[in-house]
Amino acid sequence: MTFLFDIGRVLLDFDFETSLSQLLPADTLDPATRLAALIERKDDFEAGRIPEPEYVQWAIERLGGGITPEAFRHAWQHIFTPNEPMWSVATRLAADGHRLILFSNTNSIHCPWIFETYPRFSIFHGAVLSHLAGGIKPDRPIYEHAIREHGLIPEETRYIDDLPANIATGREFGFRAWQYDLNDHAAFEDWLAGELGR
Repeated sequence: MTFLFDIGRVLLDFDFETSLSQLLPADTLDPATRLAALIERKDDFEAGRIPEPEYVQWAIERLGGGITPEAFRHAWQHIFTPNEPMWSVATRLAADGHRLILFSNTNSIHCPWIFETYPRFSIFHGAVLSHLAGGIKPDRPIYEHAIREHGLIPEETRYIDDLPANIATGREFGFRAWQYDLNDHAAFEDWLAGELGR
């Protein structure tokens, strides 16, 4: 059986605000607005449409300048916390012989850094990463890319993601999908047991 796993808020929780806010001077007015502005071009960055140096420089300017690219990248990377219950599941599925594939909107600052920082990603057999695939979820082309690149049979593929729009597109393709909630892992375990016939 093949499992498609999103990364953010499934395998790794994340908190951009706490990490990036450390780059701002203590007297910054309305820091939340400055941080929110970075989302403006994040989709284009994660779709591979903006080169990393261009995005980093633009983001630094939006934050108010005076930040080195190295400091920005460090803050951008250090947002993650492993979701241990899901890692237990993924490790068990891999040990049982299932094929695991990452399917994530991400970017060149996070990948391959997270794979070096969290070696446990080596249990995955492949990956579809938005910045390399040239598209982002929930847009249909990246799902088509995943199916083509990994020879997926959607009806035989289980797909786990936290965002409803991503799940909706997955279901349009025929994936057996679950919208994951970090605060209700038990519900996912119940669904998985049913899918595995336990």
